[in-house]
Amino acid sequence: MKLHPILAALRKHKAGTVLIALQIALTLAIVCNAVFIIGQRIERVNRPTGLDESNLFLVSQQWVGAPSADTAEGVEKLDAMQREDLAALRQLPDVTSVAPINSIPLLNSSWTGSVSLKPGAQLGGKGNTRTAYYFTDEQALATLGLRLVAGRAFTAGDVQHQGFRDQRERPVAIITTQLADKLFPQGSAVGKVMYTDGSSAPTTVVGVVERLQIPASGSFGNEFVWHSTLIPTRLDGNFARYAVRTKPGRLDAAMRAVAPTLYKVNPLRVLDDDSIKPFDEIRAKAYQADRGMAVLMGVVALILLCVTAAGIVGLTSFWVGQRHRQIGVRRALGARKIDILRYFQIENLLIAGAGVVVGVLLAVGLNLWLMSHYEMSRIPLLYVLTGVLGMLAIGQGAVFVPARRASNVPPVEATRAA
Repeated sequence: MKLHPILAALRKHKAGTVLIALQIALTLAIVCNAVFIIGQRIERVNRPTGLDESNLFLVSQQWVGAPSADTAEGVEKLDAMQREDLAALRQLPDVTSVAPINSIPLLNSSWTGSVSLKPGAQLGGKGNTRTAYYFTDEQALATLGLRLVAGRAFTAGDVQHQGFRDQRERPVAIITTQLADKLFPQGSAVGKVMYTDGSSAPTTVVGVVERLQIPASGSFGNEFVWHSTLIPTRLDGNFARYAVRTKPGRLDAAMRAVAPTLYKVNPLRVLDDDSIKPFDEIRAKAYQADRGMAVLMGVVALILLCVTAAGIVGLTSFWVGQRHRQIGVRRALGARKIDILRYFQIENLLIAGAGVVVGVLLAVGLNLWLMSHYEMSRIPLLYVLTGVLGMLAIGQGAVFVPARRASNVPPVEATRAA
């Protein structure tokens, strides 16, 4: 089929042709970036934390009238109260292990700092990187379900305690594989020395866990999401958190037993409905905004695709109505139904082709703008190519019905329209 008659017909309908091409271009640009954002959000929501998330819950509680953590005597009393809580929780029949902890992955509460290979180094220096601290004890790995890939776990002898405002030396630590590779790319991190928060006191790496996501990971960005450090220390204050692992299938029963048990140990504390949370609830809340964004982007993309398809159908139907006589003449001169159908399909393909060329440029430009203003990655070429093929397919599908109706115009229409 020659393109000259098609191009001549399009020149007579410049306004409609340009509008549909621009609509296709804008739809391609927005949909490509929307689908890319959806993909990033889904990837983030499904990102593993490194924990064994089943049968795990978190207890957050606050003592009333507790001793002050500003004095050594107060810190000792607070630590004794915390140890009583831990002992009571560990005695519950449905509980397998309990660990004190300052935070947990996906919880919007974190203690951040830096680690370095040189004493006294400040964040931003060579060999210095950010990290998030988890202060816990010897039951941390079993309670959180972390996988030790090198070295050893903490022992009871490693565990010390300190007030929230105290600064103590950190003789040993366990770090993640990602942080170990960052600090010690040439070999094993076990037995090596690092320095935390600009301190001159060495911290020996005694173990490496496969993965442990930092809390509030959005504040660090993807580069540091696995840079976690475990310190064998109980933090003493009027506020305490306990990570609790239960026997399989006994999560609800163990959670119900926590409040009566802790009140029996010491009734002067605050435990409300929000104090005891299963980890799946923490995960759901942490990614609520991401899921909402993915749904919103999906709805916007679907609406744009429907509007664009409707525009193609409407414009082609209008053109078919205007060209009844022309179609009838072609049928009278021997054109087959398939020829008429192919004519409108090629015509739409030319319009859509021009639209997707402009749309590719707009998609890349929109992505660059998002990268400069928001935490966005460069859109992969695959997303753009898939979007181009998708828009062409949608265009061909949308034009099929009016094109088929045009192919059914009988040759007699040539005389009726004369």
